[in-house]
Amino acid sequence: MRSSHPRSAAVAALVATALATGLLAGSADAAEGAVSADPIRIHDIQGTTRISPLNGKQVADVEGIVTGVRTYGSRGFWIQDPNADDNDATSEGVFVFTNAVPTVTAGDAVKVSGTVGEYIPGGVNSGNQSVTQISKPTVTVVSSGNALPEAAAINEYSVPAEYAPAGDPAAGGSVNGLTLEPSRYALDYYESLEGMNVKIGTSRVVGATDPYSELWVTVKGWENTVKRGGTIYGSYESQNTGRLQIQQLAPIAQQPFPVANVGDRLTGTTEGPLDFNQFGGYTLVARTLGTVKAGTLAPEKTKPQAEQELAVATYNVENLDPTDPQEKFDALAKAVVENLASPDVLALEEIQDDNGAKNDGTVSAEQTLAKFTAAISAAGGPAYQWRTVNPEDKKDGGEPGGNIRQVFLFNPARVSFTERAPGDAVTATAVTKVNGKAALTHSPGRVDPANPAWADSRKPLAGEFVFRGKTVFVIANHFGSKGGDEGLTSHHQPPVRSSETKRLLQAQAVNGFVKQLLAEDKNANVLVLGDINDFEFSATTDALADGGALYPAIKSLPKAERYSYVYQGNAQVLDQILTSPAIKKFTYDSVHINAEFSAQNSDHDPQVLRFRP
Repeated sequence: MRSSHPRSAAVAALVATALATGLLAGSADAAEGAVSADPIRIHDIQGTTRISPLNGKQVADVEGIVTGVRTYGSRGFWIQDPNADDNDATSEGVFVFTNAVPTVTAGDAVKVSGTVGEYIPGGVNSGNQSVTQISKPTVTVVSSGNALPEAAAINEYSVPAEYAPAGDPAAGGSVNGLTLEPSRYALDYYESLEGMNVKIGTSRVVGATDPYSELWVTVKGWENTVKRGGTIYGSYESQNTGRLQIQQLAPIAQQPFPVANVGDRLTGTTEGPLDFNQFGGYTLVARTLGTVKAGTLAPEKTKPQAEQELAVATYNVENLDPTDPQEKFDALAKAVVENLASPDVLALEEIQDDNGAKNDGTVSAEQTLAKFTAAISAAGGPAYQWRTVNPEDKKDGGEPGGNIRQVFLFNPARVSFTERAPGDAVTATAVTKVNGKAALTHSPGRVDPANPAWADSRKPLAGEFVFRGKTVFVIANHFGSKGGDEGLTSHHQPPVRSSETKRLLQAQAVNGFVKQLLAEDKNANVLVLGDINDFEFSATTDALADGGALYPAIKSLPKAERYSYVYQGNAQVLDQILTSPAIKKFTYDSVHINAEFSAQNSDHDPQVLRFRP
């Protein structure tokens, strides 16, 4: 997830050579030879691959019409040659990076001289594709008030169904050196329009307006649709080719960005240059922005549990600490009571210590939890009690100084907590037998905290509960984040997902612990839940379920309802509840109250499972 990326920082240095992987030898020299023969056109600069054949070269008097001007962030303007060549693989547009606020306006005919380069948003290690651009420009305005080149229409007919070509093994899996096939692959199609004036018609919003003034639409209304309006990400091969990020050229102070939720529609024509940025890849930066027509999406409410049903939920409350405004506590509390129907056991992720991000050695979260449980009571909920294990300072990752951890809330009127020699941050709970039944040596306790898999990551919290005389083991998790993974638009295809290695080890550790419980009692009621930070089809989830020890309960839902998070317009699974074999009958609900909405109390949707032990 994204937390605090600066959006207004000026673009730094050009990275001219990093993406030369796969570039055909001699092509730059050949292009250089053409300089003296004919004027350089924009399509000569763009070439037929992702890397300009003139990368690093000086060009003079490149002609084009200004199609858009950006006065903030990466300041510059786009120009387009109205006289296209006959090769669909070569873009007719290019970005001119000025650094200072540009002095041109849309409709100016200009001649630009400068250095061709490949800028990589996010840097070389991000895996992002590069943006071909002209930097250190000298600009001559030839005339003004010219008609803009006709916008290329991006729609369900023009975007190919296949997402990306396989990367060249000889180039480390990079697609940079491959000739673009815009009629075959969606990523090649978008790249062939890089820097050009493009447009979309009325399109469904699949990613709500975020704090950075951007939203996501799909130009393919039928692609992997969700009943509530989104687009489901159901496998590594269903990337959803119709997704497109929308920003605007006008500064926010001058023109507020529209607020949209998933399922709303961006109506009319949205038109402007096609850019590429590090936070989502191909982006239509609107010179003309359509109008948001609101839909009817409302936060969901789960069904209350029956008298004989145990309701167990998981909720990532996004770095909750006492310095947060009371409104956040109240909103989260209201959600627990009204949307989650006051579950009997609630595992929380991202509970911070008593002074939040202040980095002073504080690890207790008693004030955080007192404030939250009081807010739940004030909202009409039960008088929850809590159990947790404080982490070691700065050892569990997350926001520096915050010391996030998992916490159990439970309703003592419905369920009891079995306390057994409560563990500390470094003491592992183990499986034993008490009165002939499986039990934990420490409850609450941490699972295998010394395992290197949990280095700089949250350790699992295990607890023993009793409901109507039956013991239920609950293990709350917050696996390692996806930080460091390459985006779907990476120049590596398939993208490198480096963060999976740690989560796989974490899943194996939890699976091993569950197998120990089941070895003592094959009929033990075990729930593994939390922010798993991975998909239901991932190797992480497969490792958790290994040997039939657990079942990912979200798989009991229809595929189009399996999501707890929306990222770059893809509705996907991060939060899960998994059940042991004894829990044969249950009802499962991914309660959509946050991820689809611009106004969020957290960026995750909570999950609830109800069953009769």
